[in-house]
Amino acid sequence: MMPRTATVLLASLLWAGLASAHTDDYLDTMQAPHGGQLRMAGAYHLELVLAPSDVPPAQRPVRVYVTDHAGTAQPTAGAQGSVTLLSGKRKTTIALTPGGDNVLHGTGSYALAPNLKAVMSITLPGQAALQARFTPLAKPSATHTGHTGH
Repeated sequence: MMPRTATVLLASLLWAGLASAHTDDYLDTMQAPHGGQLRMAGAYHLELVLAPSDVPPAQRPVRVYVTDHAGTAQPTAGAQGSVTLLSGKRKTTIALTPGGDNVLHGTGSYALAPNLKAVMSITLPGQAALQARFTPLAKPSATHTGHTGH
């Protein structure tokens, strides 16, 4: 049987490896399943999907897909949250509600500007709030290299 100190050290090293494999830069190199931007929040990946540019600004949908690190859909029944979209001096907060399976959704008025930032908070039933920050329209850095497949 492994001594307690060695077990804690091994667990810490494994967790550090998982956490570093899921940085924002790394997630930006991945193809998101629904064409949005991925971020890690706790034990989950959150994918923010914004409306296409041809949808009128006053009624643009927002979708958030919740998966675990392996990409397995996580149920959102009973979840709640919000996303605040910031572009220049404009700030829009949209409530998110369950939309079936592993998605939360909402609708609001927001501009699709390249400098758009999003701050999201989601609470799944019986869990602490998850928070993530997105830059959904920013282009991934051309200088980011050094990762292999996940």
